[in-house]
Amino acid sequence: MKLTKPNIPTELPKGTFQDILFEEDPHLSKLEIDGSYFDNQVLNRAHLNEMVIKHSTFHHTSFENIDITDVVFENCDLSNANLNTASIHRVTFKNCKLLGVQFVEGRFGNVTFDNCLLSMCNFGDSKFEKTQFIESNLQSADFFNCKLKQTVYSHCDLNGVSFDSTKLKGIDISTSHFETLVVKMEDLKDCIVSQHQAIYFASMLGLDIQ
Repeated sequence: MKLTKPNIPTELPKGTFQDILFEEDPHLSKLEIDGSYFDNQVLNRAHLNEMVIKHSTFHHTSFENIDITDVVFENCDLSNANLNTASIHRVTFKNCKLLGVQFVEGRFGNVTFDNCLLSMCNFGDSKFEKTQFIESNLQSADFFNCKLKQTVYSHCDLNGVSFDSTKLKGIDISTSHFETLVVKMEDLKDCIVSQHQAIYFASMLGLDIQ
C-alpha cells in the first residue's frame, strides 16, 4: 500500500500555535511550530494545513470538527484531546502521545501513525482509507463500527483493542500482537492473520487444536 505523503513546502517560517487565536477564522497554514503549549483550550472548526508541528502539547484541548491536511506532528502530546468529527488527510503523527484521544466519527485518509502511543483512543464510527499504524501502542483502543479500507496495523500492540461491529476484511494484523481482542467471528472473514493468531481465533470458536 502506497500512501500519499503530506505536501509541505520545503521552507516554512517559524510560528507558535497561539497565533491561531489572532485569526478571524481559526486557521494556520505554511508554518513550522516548535515547542508550543496549547493545553486545556477550546477551538472548534479549526483548519491546519501545510505545516510541521514539533515538541508541542495539546492536553485536554477540544478540536471538534477540525480539518487537518498536509501536516506532520512530531514528538507532540495530544493526550485526552477531543478531535471528534475531525477530517484528517495526508497527515503523519510520528513519536506522538495520543493517550485517550477522542476521534469519534473521524475521517482519515493517507494518514500514518508511526511509533505513537494510542492507548484508550476512541475511534468509534470513523472511516479509514489508506491509513497505517506502525509500531504503535493501541492497547484498549476502540474501533467500534468503523469502516476500514486499505488499513494496516504493522508491528503494533493491539491488546484489548475492540473491533466490535467492524469488518476486518482485507485488514492485515499478522505482524501485530495481542493477548485478547474484542471482535465478532463473522467480522474476521478475510482478515490477514498469523498462524499464532489463527489458533487464538480458533479457540474463540471452542476448537481444541492438537
